[in-house]
Amino acid sequence: MNALAIHWGELGAAAVLGLAAIGSAAGCGVAGMAAIGAWKKCYMQSKAAPFLLIAFVGAPLTQTIYAFILMNTKLLAVPTTPENFMVKLGAGIFGGIAIGMSAYYQGKGAAAACDAFAETNKGFANNLIVLGITETVALFVLVFLLIVKL
Repeated sequence: MNALAIHWGELGAAAVLGLAAIGSAAGCGVAGMAAIGAWKKCYMQSKAAPFLLIAFVGAPLTQTIYAFILMNTKLLAVPTTPENFMVKLGAGIFGGIAIGMSAYYQGKGAAAACDAFAETNKGFANNLIVLGITETVALFVLVFLLIVKL
């Protein structure tokens, strides 16, 4: 049972990175599709297509970095034992879901930002602030899980 418990605990490290990366990929995909659609509208209206939309598209990528930091500094750095394996597994799964959802919804916000900015060429900073607030959830998860005793 001890070896199995250790393997389950180590799964938490893979879970946090994998789930966060799924959210980042989905968020970037949603934002990327919106950027392409916004550029298409600009081209059809003979307007300059704003390159700044790339900032919105890439915003959800940082959540994967947060998960990587959590994985390496906490979930892999602390030895897994039969006493802590469930905490490590839970931290990885639920931390990964929370970080991944932050990335996904940041991508949805970025999609709206792409549409609005391409049409008006205004509000870039305001849009980034909203995306930053959404990202704060992932930062909170990272920080709070870093201080959890394993």
